[in-house]
Amino acid sequence: MCNKDKSSIGFGIGLILGMVGGITAGVLFAPKSGEEMRDKVKGTVCELAEKYSPEVKEAKKQAMESIDLLRYKLEKQYKKFSNMLKSKKMRKAKELESESDFNFDRGEE
Repeated sequence: MCNKDKSSIGFGIGLILGMVGGITAGVLFAPKSGEEMRDKVKGTVCELAEKYSPEVKEAKKQAMESIDLLRYKLEKQYKKFSNMLKSKKMRKAKELESESDFNFDRGEE
């Protein structure tokens, strides 16, 4: 993964955490009534969602692409490992078979 992908994901996460923190601080320290505060928070959240929606979507897209790539790499490694185990089992079975054939041949003589 290149540094640009990491910084984009970090930016998206930081943006979301910053929005949540700002809204929480605004609610806790506001001297307004509950209904006024809810309306203000709702408006702020809607504004922020509209303003930063493309960046958040892009960060999410890049995160999903990174997850898909990681999943692909893990599946590939799992298949290699599985094939290696199967190969070892087959080799061992062939060895046992050849030993068995050898013993049978000797017994028949």
